[in-house]
Amino acid sequence: MRSVYRILFLFVALACAGIQGRETLRAAVNRDVDELYRVKRIKIIAEKDLENAEKNSEVNSADLALNLNNIAGLYYAQGLYAEAEPLFRRALAIREKILDSNHPDLATSLNNIAELYKVQGRYTEAEPLFKRALAIRGKIFGDNHLDVAVSLNNLAEYYGTLDKYSVATSLSLRSLAIRERLLGKDHPDVAMSLNNLGRLYFAQGRYAESEQLFKRALQIDERLLGQNHPDVVRPLNNLGELYQIQGKFSEAEPLYLRALAIREKNLDPFDPHLATSINNLAGLYFVEGRYAEAESLYLQALAIREKALYPDDPDIATSLNNLGELYKMQGRYKEAEPLFKRSLAIREKVFGPFHSKVSISLNSLAGLYSAEGRYAEIEALSKRALAIREKVFGSDQPDIATCLNNLAGFYALQARYQEAEPLYLRALTIHEKTFGKEHPRVAQILNNLAELYKTQGRYQEAEPLYLRALEIREKSFGLEHPDVARSLNNLATLYRVQEKYATALPLMKRALAMQEKILGPDHPDVAVKLNNLASLYYAQAQYTLAEPLFIRAQLIFEKALGSDSPDLAFSINNIAALYYAQGRYKEVEPLYKRTLAIFEHAFVSDSPDVALSLDNLAQLFLTEKKYSEAEPLFRRALAIREKLFGSLHPDVALSLNNLALLYNDQGKYHEATPLLNRSLAIWEKTFGPYHTNVAVSLNNLAVIYVAQGQYKEAEPLSLRSLAIIEKNLGLIHPNVATLLENLAVIYSHTGRKSDADATEKRAIDIRSIKR
Repeated sequence: MRSVYRILFLFVALACAGIQGRETLRAAVNRDVDELYRVKRIKIIAEKDLENAEKNSEVNSADLALNLNNIAGLYYAQGLYAEAEPLFRRALAIREKILDSNHPDLATSLNNIAELYKVQGRYTEAEPLFKRALAIRGKIFGDNHLDVAVSLNNLAEYYGTLDKYSVATSLSLRSLAIRERLLGKDHPDVAMSLNNLGRLYFAQGRYAESEQLFKRALQIDERLLGQNHPDVVRPLNNLGELYQIQGKFSEAEPLYLRALAIREKNLDPFDPHLATSINNLAGLYFVEGRYAEAESLYLQALAIREKALYPDDPDIATSLNNLGELYKMQGRYKEAEPLFKRSLAIREKVFGPFHSKVSISLNSLAGLYSAEGRYAEIEALSKRALAIREKVFGSDQPDIATCLNNLAGFYALQARYQEAEPLYLRALTIHEKTFGKEHPRVAQILNNLAELYKTQGRYQEAEPLYLRALEIREKSFGLEHPDVARSLNNLATLYRVQEKYATALPLMKRALAMQEKILGPDHPDVAVKLNNLASLYYAQAQYTLAEPLFIRAQLIFEKALGSDSPDLAFSINNIAALYYAQGRYKEVEPLYKRTLAIFEHAFVSDSPDVALSLDNLAQLFLTEKKYSEAEPLFRRALAIREKLFGSLHPDVALSLNNLALLYNDQGKYHEATPLLNRSLAIWEKTFGPYHTNVAVSLNNLAVIYVAQGQYKEAEPLSLRSLAIIEKNLGLIHPNVATLLENLAVIYSHTGRKSDADATEKRAIDIRSIKR
């Protein structure tokens, strides 16, 4: 029972941070910021305004404070926060000196500085300012005033940023109630409140309530302002984003297109707000797998922002990060890296080293390095991202859970399972505390924890987590959603690993049909599901059913991602593995070589995927008795894995096992035995003594002893291997039959004919079972 090559199962990973085009309420300033926002030379204008204000106003006059506040607002709108802060502070200092402690203008200054601190991630400094502004307005105007509603809304947005949704929702409802009472139910400011409250519900997974609010806001804006007013864009975007997250792509697209058309009609061609609408549409196309259209739009949005804004504007960083994520998804790693690095540099310069957006860039870069197999660089980035979130938000905020999830995923790749598990569990606790036990974010962590348990062979612990994640997603999104399909696929893969093929098959078929219906027949996620279904047939030796699915998956990847995509290489690898199993060796070699060439071209250095390709090609040469060609490939794969993972990783154990089998075929038993012993030790240390891989290693070691006539040494290994497989896979599994046959050979050679006959009969009975 050899474990030499692996067929690849593709899964869609969830990113640490999504691409958003969120509309937010900016600080109130006494000038038309939106108009001036387009002017790239705004800094020059602001500096001239400041010079005139200083010249024409008294040192501590109300007029100077007003001018300082307005000019600071211009800087703020351009993302020039360092320039804005001292002016906002000067305006506040003047007003505190010359005005009563409860003056409305003082509240305005406090609110503006608080907004500045919020966008910079200086949350502990922002909160008391928002609260003081609210207290001043409440004291002056009472609880039933529009300025109080503004302060309540601003404070709600602040708490929403921190994911403190119960507090934020309460404040947002109060703000809405004031506006409805004073302005009536059909007013643009009421629509604004409905949008803001809707976003809070959206963040909590309360999609039905969110949709009602967004639709009502849209109706108000359309009726009062007209179908093509710029303010109509806000509810259109919000509804589009809601439908996108629900997988209702056909409903989201016309909303995004309409929002874009409105802005194209009302704004200059290089207005940054136009870039926001283009970016939103690109994000939808990205999710739908329409990568060429998404790239064109992302590049267009980036070009607008680079022309309209300063080189270090945060919106440029957002565009760079989004484009980098697209290239990463396509396997264009060398193009993605400089984009991620430039985005990170901008955010560090604008926000400083301890801002949440800096942590987003760090996670994006870590995700890229993970895809490339550059593990030495990942841990430091992931830990820094986590440290930033903990410093900014404290220890129990959902964004911290996201970083914990990412770090846990890195540890899982390195087989550092004992370090990964507590991080997943902590992330799960945070999400359950924040969102409740039935939120899609909870489902994501449950799925990842289940993956960890599955990798460790802890199948009984994995299954209820997969089932719970599936139930949450079906309840949140309905029975047809991409995330529901992913849950079905993952659950089916668990059953496939356990060789419960009859249970796995309908789940995989349902997942495939769902993805084809939602995403269309040519989406890369459909190719993933085709690969997985084909792999299920492959595992059952149903090769004629597997081949057309593997080939269709290859064609989809090649069309969607190009001829140099790593995902395409995975697909080609699977076809090669199928042909190998069928003994079609002449067809296998060029496929494995093409896979290796793609991986070597795609990655900046040796990666796990290169090692896998080397292993597979070497296995082919071993089968063909081309030992001199196989050995250097096996050794190179081993060297790559030891370099990437250290000497105690399961992939290193796999390489040791494969090299040992090469020596076994050549009769070099003394060279093979220490390699298998080392492989066995790694698997036992990593997975414990009862993992299936341990059984494989024990069996292979027993085979070598049998080949040397060392039956006394072989028998306990064979018996232990059999016990593990029976425990993990059941008493009538085909692999049990294989091990019984091996054990019968030992009995036969040691003169125990009756034991050999009984063991052989049991193996025959197992193989006769129809499956």
